[in-house]
Amino acid sequence: MPADIKAQADALLAAPERPAVDPTQLEAEFLARLTLPSVNASHDSIASLADLPAAIARYLKAQNEALTLCCPPDPRLDACDWSAFTLHDSAAPDEAATLAIARRGIAETGSLILETSPTAPMLPNFLTLHHIVLLAAQDIAAHLEDAPLPGPQPRAHYWITGVSGTTDIEGTYVRGAHGPRFLHVILLRD
Repeated sequence: MPADIKAQADALLAAPERPAVDPTQLEAEFLARLTLPSVNASHDSIASLADLPAAIARYLKAQNEALTLCCPPDPRLDACDWSAFTLHDSAAPDEAATLAIARRGIAETGSLILETSPTAPMLPNFLTLHHIVLLAAQDIAAHLEDAPLPGPQPRAHYWITGVSGTTDIEGTYVRGAHGPRFLHVILLRD
């Protein structure tokens, strides 16, 4: 192998290429990537968990959807006032909206990491039209390699980077082909 090619290969292996992410601007970097056409998500922010029902109601009303929500049986959500909603914890195949809580957000890609548990069922997140995801701002990591969290791991993690989509043979993009058509992230700044 010629010396110049070997030097280039060694340089690539020494410092893997990653998108630049400003560690002091993780929230802004993450939100900017959410709005890219490749991710195609909307977002809102709240100051405290008590503001979550109002943020979801704003979103659903803007989408002309009823205040009906498939809500995970997560005890963190018990303190919220859900009196304006019709809630249920299992999703029908034509479910309009589902709430999930992300374990991490990745600024590099605008990805969300969710996990399964008795309080975080996976199936509702794939049956819904509108996937609403709560993410704590403090849980945004810069790069994919920063995603792992210490402690016990769930049976499964799943990563979401935007809504599902496909392109048909004529090149027409179809959003929501294999899951939700809309992704809305609510950033918790508390």
